[in-house]
Amino acid sequence: MPDVHAKLSASGAKKWLHCPGSIAMEAGFPNETSSYAKEGTNAHSLGEAKIRLAIKELTKAKYAKAIKDLEITEDMESYTDDYRDFVLERFYAAKVKTPDAVLLLEQRLDFSHWVPDGFGTGDCVIVASGYLEIIDLKYGAGVVVPVEDNPQLRLYALGAVEAWDYLYGIEEVTMTIYQPRRDNISTETIGADELYLWAEWVKERAELANGGSEDCVAGCHCDDGFCKARPVCRAYADSCNQLAALDFKRPNLLNAEEISEVLELSGRLVKWAELVKAYALDEAKQGMKFPGYKLVEGRSSRSFSVSEGVILGVLRGSELNEENAMVHKLRTVADMEKVYGKKEFEQVLGQYVVKEAGSPTLVPITDKRPEIGSAASAAEDFKTVINE
Repeated sequence: MPDVHAKLSASGAKKWLHCPGSIAMEAGFPNETSSYAKEGTNAHSLGEAKIRLAIKELTKAKYAKAIKDLEITEDMESYTDDYRDFVLERFYAAKVKTPDAVLLLEQRLDFSHWVPDGFGTGDCVIVASGYLEIIDLKYGAGVVVPVEDNPQLRLYALGAVEAWDYLYGIEEVTMTIYQPRRDNISTETIGADELYLWAEWVKERAELANGGSEDCVAGCHCDDGFCKARPVCRAYADSCNQLAALDFKRPNLLNAEEISEVLELSGRLVKWAELVKAYALDEAKQGMKFPGYKLVEGRSSRSFSVSEGVILGVLRGSELNEENAMVHKLRTVADMEKVYGKKEFEQVLGQYVVKEAGSPTLVPITDKRPEIGSAASAAEDFKTVINE
C-alpha cells in the first residue's frame, strides 16, 4: 500500500472541511502509528492480494510472496475472504452491463482540481459505462463509519470521475463502506452533477485550510476525525465548557432540550479530559512542570521472572498443590470465534449460542439501531423469532 500522504488528505477531510484551522494546529504534533493502524494495513494488503489472485493478476507464488511478511489472524483471513467475494460480486455485476468494465485496486486518485495537491488511494474502484463505484475497506472494530455524506469517499469519487469520465461517461457514483468487524456494509449513490456541486464547496474550504487559516471550529468532527490538537485547542475546550452554561442544575430541573445538550457534550467532555491528561503526562515526562502537580512513579506490579513451565516445575517439586496455580475456565463466545475461526465455530457451536437483549441505552438519532418500540424494532424481533 502507498505510504505517502497529502497535506489536505481525503482521510482527514472531515476535519479540515469543518475546521480549516486544524491543519495548522496539527502541524506541531508528531505522526504516530498504532497497533490498530498496522493491523488495518495488514488487512488491506491481504485483501488486495486475494483479489489480485482471484482475477489472475497474481500467481500463487507471487501471492505467497506478497503476504509472507503480514501478521495474519484467523479472523483476518475470514474477513478478507468476505471482502474479496464482495468486491468480485460487484465487479462481475458491472461486467454484465459493461463487458469492458475495469477493477482498480489501491488506485491513486487525484482531486487536486478542487483541493491543492489533493490525492488519495482508493481501495477498490469499479468503472463501467455511465457508472462508477468506490469500495472502501474499514477494518477497525471501534467506531462505525457512516457512508452518508462521507467526504473521504466523495473526494475519491471526484478523482475517479475526473480520470475516467471521458472514457465511460460517468453519470452516477456509488460509494460503499465495507466494515466487516462492525457488520457495516453501507452504500450511498449520487449523481455526478450532485458530486460536482459539492466539490465547489470543498474548493472554498480547501483554500482556507491550505492558506494557513487559524479559524478553529469545534464539533463532532474533532472526535470523529481524531484531531491531534484537541488537548490544546481553545475552540475544543470552549465547546466542552458549554456544560457550565447550564449552571449544573439538578437533572429534574432541566428541560428536554437542555438534557439533549448535556448528553451530546458530556461524552466530548470526558474525551477532552482524558486527552488533556495524556498530553500533560507526555509533556511532564519531557520536563514540563504543571502548577500543583508532580511526576511520580506509579503503583508497581509483580510478575514472575521465569517462564510458566519453570514455575510449574518448581511447584511439582514442592509441597504446594500445582492444581491451585491453574485456572480452568471456558472461553467466551467471542474468544472461541477467534480461536476456531468464525465459520468453523458457527458450524459446530452456533446452535448453542443465544443472543440476549442488551440493556437500553441512549444514543444519537443518527445511530442505525432501531428505536425500542418502533416498527423497525418490532420487525427485527419478529425476524429473530422466525430464524429460531
